[in-house]
Order: sequence, then structure tokens, then C-alpha cells
Amino acid sequence: MNEAILRARLAGLSATPPPMGGDDARAFHEGPLVSAAVLVPIVLGPSPGVLLTKRTAHLNKHAGQVSFPGGRIDPDDPHAEAAALREAAEEIALNPADVELAGRLGEYVTGTGYAITPVVGFLPAGLVFTPSPHEVEEVFEFPMTVLLDPAAPRRQRRYERGHWREFWVWPHDQHFIWGATAGILVHLATLLRTTE
Repeated sequence: MNEAILRARLAGLSATPPPMGGDDARAFHEGPLVSAAVLVPIVLGPSPGVLLTKRTAHLNKHAGQVSFPGGRIDPDDPHAEAAALREAAEEIALNPADVELAGRLGEYVTGTGYAITPVVGFLPAGLVFTPSPHEVEEVFEFPMTVLLDPAAPRRQRRYERGHWREFWVWPHDQHFIWGATAGILVHLATLLRTTE
């Protein structure tokens, strides 16, 4: 899939899409949800991919997990896009001027109490990232060829906190990609494939 097709497929993204739900059903969390935003960075070029990070192992929450750059929406953030760009700058030194915003995917609710707004953005190929030593262990690209393969993601199930929980997992040689990140990737892949 080349840049022109990617842009065409995502041209219809809205600023206020309907929620996509989440594998981490609301039943797993009691109390109010925390508003958060992540940047879903699509790296353009001859072999497009989605930029992902691996969180450091010493963090209090989601340690060692694969994620998109992002975090809580702060009171000073005027909107989800600002929060996603701020977090990406803090986590991997991504210059907001290098991001071409394309729109939002539907809100994703996690069992850990977050309501995540995924913000899709295009990045040029060849950018150099500097991971924050406190937050990010690694930055890598997930190939678009794998993302577009309908047979690639699989469902896993486990018993947790008194409930059976089902979630998506994406194949990768080095990383376990699951949870909210995998769910958002499934939504993006479905969107890209259904517009064929």
C-alpha cells in the first residue's frame, strides 16, 4: 500500500468518530474513566508502517508493554490532538511540526480505567527518534503488510480479576503486541481494508 492509497483510505476520518469500544470491557473497572490520547503514527515511504514504542520495565503502569506514544489528557491540553503530540514529543522527541494529523479513530475504553482517543498522523520516512530513558525502551515500526493481513491478528483469552477476558494479539518476532494497542491496530486495519 503506497502513500496515495493510505491517504485516500484515511481521508474520511472524523474529528468525532463513534466509540469503538474495547476488549477491556467497562466491567473490569469501577469508577470514572481517565481521558487519554495516543498518537497512531503512520510512517510514509516505500514500505509504510505504524510507529510503536516499548515502555521501560520499571514504570508503575503498563511496564514493558508495547504502546503508541501517548498518555493522560492534561487540563492544559486544549484537545486530544494536543495531548497526543505533547506526549509523543516527551516520549520519543517527535517534533509536532513533523506530524500531519489525519483525524481520530473511535474512543477505546480499557479495563484499567482509561478512555483513549487515538489520533492518526502521517510522518515522513527517515525521522530520528530519541526515546525518553525514563519511559521508552525502544521505538520500532510495525509493517503495514502485516497490519493489512486479515489472518495476522488472533484472539487470546485469560481469566483475570474474576472475569474471562478476550483480547487481540498481533504477531511480531520480538514483541508481544496486545491489549489496547492491538485493539486500536485492529480498528485501523479494518478501516484500511474495508475501503478497498
